[in-house]
Amino acid sequence: MPQNFVNASTTLEVQRLHIDGGYVDATSGETFTTVNPATNRDICEVQQAAEADVDRAVDAARRGFEVWSQMPAMDRTRIMLRAVEILRDRNDEFAHLETLDTGKPLSETTTEDIRTGADVIEFYAGLISSLHGQHFDFPPAAFATIRREPLGVCAGIGAWNYPMQIAMWKSAPALACGNSFIFKPAELTPLTALRLAEVYTEAGVPDGVFNVVQGDHRVGQMLSRHQGIDKISLTGEVGTGKKVMADAATTLKGVTLELGGKSPIIVFDDADFDSAVNAALVANFYSAGEVCSNGTRVFVQRGMYEEFVSKLAPRAEALKIGDPFDPDVVVGPLISREHHAKVMGYMDIALASGARHLCGGTVPDDPALADGNYVTPAIFADCEDDMQFVKEEVFGPLMAVLPFDDEDEALRRANDTNYGLSGAVFTTDFARAHRVANSIQAGSVWINDYNALPASIPFGGYKQSGVGRENGLVTIDHFTQWKTIYANLTTFDAYY
Repeated sequence: MPQNFVNASTTLEVQRLHIDGGYVDATSGETFTTVNPATNRDICEVQQAAEADVDRAVDAARRGFEVWSQMPAMDRTRIMLRAVEILRDRNDEFAHLETLDTGKPLSETTTEDIRTGADVIEFYAGLISSLHGQHFDFPPAAFATIRREPLGVCAGIGAWNYPMQIAMWKSAPALACGNSFIFKPAELTPLTALRLAEVYTEAGVPDGVFNVVQGDHRVGQMLSRHQGIDKISLTGEVGTGKKVMADAATTLKGVTLELGGKSPIIVFDDADFDSAVNAALVANFYSAGEVCSNGTRVFVQRGMYEEFVSKLAPRAEALKIGDPFDPDVVVGPLISREHHAKVMGYMDIALASGARHLCGGTVPDDPALADGNYVTPAIFADCEDDMQFVKEEVFGPLMAVLPFDDEDEALRRANDTNYGLSGAVFTTDFARAHRVANSIQAGSVWINDYNALPASIPFGGYKQSGVGRENGLVTIDHFTQWKTIYANLTTFDAYY
């Protein structure tokens, strides 16, 4: 293994902040520890940013903005494409670091996390030269131009389940539109965003255009409230999103929130059976269930219900759980001891609910996994809509299967939630597929698929699952503002 690759036993030196194109020490004197979820052993200490450090990042970002926003479009395109090239060249290196910090299996991080984030940067790099305004003629002696301009300094607060990918999702459209960016990774997964900062700098992004400040909720609050930040984007829990929105309101800055979900999958009797089973398993157990868009309420029509249920447990029990650095492992540990305890609490709630327990929900008996945050994928059938684990976001490997009789019933029950992030319908009836997809109250709905998220399509939620969108063309509007310039070509008449 090359020297710059990490493994399960890797320890690192103290991690600093990345501001104005290089590493700097935080002024707080505080550090926090990031831990390997597979072993609960310390990886390293990370410096906690103080208010002075956030101010320093904002000042650097303001200077960087003045340079970056005035740079010719093709120059910015070339720099961002160079960053994409570096990311792809170093994909496996960064994936190993992501696995160390998150516990996600290499089978995921090497194929999805870095590559799909790089795809987003490439997508927005390709749009830079096509960003334009509008022109209106007002004969005989006036016209107006409508300019699309960058916002200025933008900030992002990341989640711990896709740390580097989220940093790329948030920074790519911001930079493409000419903004500068400050990113705060989740405290549990602080490592790879620093590598992204290194990549941007190596690619030629000017100093101050992309900065990383580390820390807990205090740093997030500093960013949300800061007068010098023009827009903030969060990926996180609903409760955190409400706090960020309230804090951002103190300066009336723009807000994008990508929050939680309790998404439905609706499987009709005529669906392709194997596809529906495959999707239900992936939509619940990929990344150990730690995915906001996962389809954790699986509604199955009664004509297929028992056969469908009978296939789930054997498939789930066959999933290899273990050391995430093992290339054959597909289920790694949960992110932390605290989150593990929360998920195990929901397993207890499910066991006591009266739902039919099909499999899982226990700590593996393999002694090699005893120090990690492991839980076996769990499936409960015959669930009811008002059961606590069916209504609330678990963010762990816990599938609820619910029978239904007809289309109207399935839609009513699927939409009976405060969330609206994602959903899916499985059927071979073309009309019904689109009828149901149109009626599911969610920002992303798949027909005979799940969690397909190309960079060119927007992602975000209805209801309490979020505000605004990430990815796709629509996100350009979240990182730009419109200026109208009206030009009078003749004299201004005396009105008085």
